[in-house]
Amino acid sequence: MLRSMEAHLRLSLASYPVISFGTGSLVRLPGPSITQPNVYPFNVISYDQMYSELSAKDSRLYRANGLLTMLERNRGVKFAPERWQDWPVGKPRLEKYTQDKGSKGSEGGVVDVVITCEERCWDAVVDNLLERGSPLNRPVHVINVDIKDNHEEGLIGGSAILDLADSLNSAAREEREKSGDGGWADGAGDARAGFDQRVPEILAEWQERWPNLAALWTIGWF
Repeated sequence: MLRSMEAHLRLSLASYPVISFGTGSLVRLPGPSITQPNVYPFNVISYDQMYSELSAKDSRLYRANGLLTMLERNRGVKFAPERWQDWPVGKPRLEKYTQDKGSKGSEGGVVDVVITCEERCWDAVVDNLLERGSPLNRPVHVINVDIKDNHEEGLIGGSAILDLADSLNSAAREEREKSGDGGWADGAGDARAGFDQRVPEILAEWQERWPNLAALWTIGWF
């Protein structure tokens, strides 16, 4: 949650459309001991509710371990944590998520690039795309940037992911200027094909700038 929400915030502040997800079965936050985590369901409990509940339980503990600070940031970014596997791709994102940072441009419920922050999350996304069966027949680039889940590494990773997004966006703009926008909105057309072909090279160049952040890439289908 530290990593993905930091990236969500950085991308949204740079005016990118962005949606963020978890891939686990439940939201697990530190509790009073390692065997007593605070557990919440995805898609239901808001960050505001989590903040209020943990403040009431033990504000001193959760302020000291940074959890309340993290939730303060998160509730200013989006309504609630969402689970990737529950996301109905292609369904308009209305109602409670319209005020999320980065919601402008993501209303249609599709994306061109998915970035994960841990290899097991990348595996979960790739596996889930295969399970979905490509109903939209739309390509999506799935990239993992391996980031340790702590505050310092989250800040570094957020900067690195923003740098990658800038490089991808620049290439997309160049391809659309060269070949036109035809088919782009549907993940098709000459510009999109040119962009798709450039992604591995863009990622390789990015990796040279961020050698301490291991990356993985594949192309999947919605």
